Amino acid sequence: MEKHPTRPHTLSAEATRRLKGTSTATLTTQLLKRGLRNTFLGGLQVLRPDLRMVGYAFTLRYAPAREDRGSAVHYDNSTDVQRLAVEAIGPDEVLVIDARGETRSASLGHILATRITRRGAAGIVTDGALRDLGGFSELPISTYVRAAHATTSSVIHHPVDMNVPIGCAGVLVMPGDVLVGDSEGVVVIPAAMAEEVAHDAYEQEVLEEFILAKVDAGGDIHGLYPPNEATLAEFEQWRRDRPATRV
Repeated sequence: MEKHPTRPHTLSAEATRRLKGTSTATLTTQLLKRGLRNTFLGGLQVLRPDLRMVGYAFTLRYAPAREDRGSAVHYDNSTDVQRLAVEAIGPDEVLVIDARGETRSASLGHILATRITRRGAAGIVTDGALRDLGGFSELPISTYVRAAHATTSSVIHHPVDMNVPIGCAGVLVMPGDVLVGDSEGVVVIPAAMAEEVAHDAYEQEVLEEFILAKVDAGGDIHGLYPPNEATLAEFEQWRRDRPATRV
């Protein structure tokens, strides 16, 4: 498998498919089993709950704006880091914005989001605000945001870095990390363990499908959730007897 020049770990096609079908809740459990407690970007709303997001983090960091550091409405596309990021993001990448949780102005708008979409990006995630929010519902790209605000970004935000480690919604995001988003929110998976997490999360959900069916049928959770040896043996037989239905 050919490596991306700035992406040391690339998911297999099978792992990507499995992540697209796995809930963020399951993924946080798998990461917790590996000792990672703070991986879910809380407090964000999803603008396209009908879309699933799997992609690699392309980060953009904002600092607080100051009037002598570029607060004009007209942006210089050749020097402004926000604009450079928009033209640098590639296919299957997610623009992850460190807006410091600041929602007194937008961190991005619909026109730039459209350009990001046309470049093949997989998503947009910000712990700040977006403007022109209504237009995002028409874009075929997964988008997660804390709030809406009509004011342009330079009033509050000054873009200073791209593709550097950032914090977003209180979670560390490294360039190239794998981000998975569903209707509940976004989880960050360290790139080096994403392949393994994808497969283990898939196995967890197959088991939980079996457990849920038994609970729904009136089963007692004792020995079932979590499963004891007898339940696991019954699960293995159930799995052998049923046709494959998951990815």
